[in-house]
Amino acid sequence: MIETSAQLQSFLGELADAGSCAIDTEADSLHRYRESLCLVQFAVGETCELIDPLAINDLAPLASFLASSEAWMHGADYDMTMLQRQLGILPRAVWDTQIGARLLGLRRFGLADLVVHYFGVTLSKSSQKADWGKRPLSDKMVEYALNDVRYLLPMGTKIVADLEARGRRAWFVESCEAAQRRVLERDDAREEPWRIQGSGKLDRKGLAFLKDLWYWRDHEAHSWDRPCFMVAPNRDLIEWSVALAAGQKVTPPHHFRADRRSRMLAAIEKASQLDAANWPERPRSRRRRRDPRFDQRLDALVRQRNSSAEANDLDPSLIAPRSALESIAAEEGSPADFLLLWQRDCLGLSS
Repeated sequence: MIETSAQLQSFLGELADAGSCAIDTEADSLHRYRESLCLVQFAVGETCELIDPLAINDLAPLASFLASSEAWMHGADYDMTMLQRQLGILPRAVWDTQIGARLLGLRRFGLADLVVHYFGVTLSKSSQKADWGKRPLSDKMVEYALNDVRYLLPMGTKIVADLEARGRRAWFVESCEAAQRRVLERDDAREEPWRIQGSGKLDRKGLAFLKDLWYWRDHEAHSWDRPCFMVAPNRDLIEWSVALAAGQKVTPPHHFRADRRSRMLAAIEKASQLDAANWPERPRSRRRRRDPRFDQRLDALVRQRNSSAEANDLDPSLIAPRSALESIAAEEGSPADFLLLWQRDCLGLSS
């Protein structure tokens, strides 16, 4: 475990000409209110190391190294997000083995699945939900963490060779570059974070209850230093809001402490006293203009996508999600606004 800036500087200094590395990260999102980067798994060649961001005051050497390096990751979106938040940069290029596997038509593309597929090795999943913020790490956690990067570089070599053999390497490059752009362009500052999944079915009164319940839960989680779902999952907030808007009584769960029950009931009472004029507005859904040709265009696109997916042995949604096809059929922009070049080629829309 690399635990000081000096150790990190020395280790990375010896890898100046490495070119490619493998990276994975572990956070404490299952155990803390505000997740933080707890571990960086790092591999170059035969060398696998763990870097402890909780112990190292200055991670600048890692940021500098990654800025000029190509990195292999698996399911890279979350790891890129954590690195961007912690270091303020991403590697020069990020190659995602999950994207590569899906472009090869593999239906089981989890890391453990791919390690079995390419190396015949079964990885232990025993530390998937471990608390990575605790120290020291157990031997089992160390082994689990190292295995997350141990196979990525040789796996990447195999995936690229298979992609080249099938003429899909350009698809892979374009898809990975697009994934990296999405992370860089993502805005983490949501103005109304209480509008959780499922809130779209609520009326304005229900939204008023949801808003106050969400902020009650957020306060409880912050005070407890636990993730919000450990106070109450989103589905409970939605169900309570639906019931309250319908005039039904909601009773706090029996396992709540008395003070938490009291604060929840106070939040409900506060929302119930809100004047109707101040209830949150429902988001305005974008209505497509009625066009008798829309269904015809959409059906043709779906048929073309499904035919191409079958011919290429790919998941149809990988070639084009339905939402993108609907936007193209509604002529809300050009195909290039919604699809990558290789996807447009598969649909015959590249010209």
